[in-house]
Amino acid sequence: MGLYDRYLAARIRLADTPLPDRVALVITERDLLEPGAYDTLAAVLDWAFGYGAERVTVSVSVLDADAVPTLRRALEDLDTPRDVAVRGPEADEPADASVQIAIGLGGREEFATAVEGVAEAVDRGDLDPADVDAAAIEERLLFPEPPDLLIKTGAERLSDFMIWQSVYSELYFTDVNWRDFRKREYLRALREYQERQRRFGQ
Repeated sequence: MGLYDRYLAARIRLADTPLPDRVALVITERDLLEPGAYDTLAAVLDWAFGYGAERVTVSVSVLDADAVPTLRRALEDLDTPRDVAVRGPEADEPADASVQIAIGLGGREEFATAVEGVAEAVDRGDLDPADVDAAAIEERLLFPEPPDLLIKTGAERLSDFMIWQSVYSELYFTDVNWRDFRKREYLRALREYQERQRRFGQ
């Protein structure tokens, strides 16, 4: 760890503000084609859990659907001691894992599927229309827990990920591409998170 990295780590450690319990990462299919991309992901997971995260959710946006099986196999074999659940574009059942990885699952599709589930519950008589609220939607999402911190590399856009859940998240965008993402970038994200005052829409 370089001098600047140690400085950031010390600032984070000495700050009287909490660190994120839930972290989300948005990367692209192209990012994972770069040499060492999976090693970078494994390292970021280690940093996240090392700094107190309880769960990390990773979105891999995909342009080529034919690449999904290969990506899924590689991500399921990720070198990390944490339990990993990988979900493809199909509507997988939610899984309780420390690392949750979504391949090509868009936020609009996830939200539309949740609304469809609510409508079906109302049609069956299992849910009163008067009881339809945010909680009814959230319990049908594949990723029900909102991230405290969402990190996007390479561009300032969410790539259609966690649209509902990230409404009160702290968003950290860096123009550093995934292939160049190092520990100091993660520490910078944590430090910026600590310096923000979370308002949760208030």
